[in-house]
Amino acid sequence: MTCSQVSAVLSDGPDPAADPVGYAEAQILPLGQIRASDPQLRTAISELARAYQAFFDSNGTSAAAKAAVTSASKRIDSFCPGATS
Repeated sequence: MTCSQVSAVLSDGPDPAADPVGYAEAQILPLGQIRASDPQLRTAISELARAYQAFFDSNGTSAAAKAAVTSASKRIDSFCPGATS
């Protein structure tokens, strides 16, 4: 159930290839509204939301923020395969 919610959130918003900063901004609030019973998945979702926030705050120019999004996305995919693709 939670993985379906994560996938649904990440499939909404601007095209991530065309507008990566807008896409990141569109994910922050919806990710924060997902309630996961698994504490590790809950942490992974929060990490992804924070990574998107940092990416948005840097206007997509921070290498550290980009790396955080990549890392957090991989962690989400370890719980919910394909959710971030």
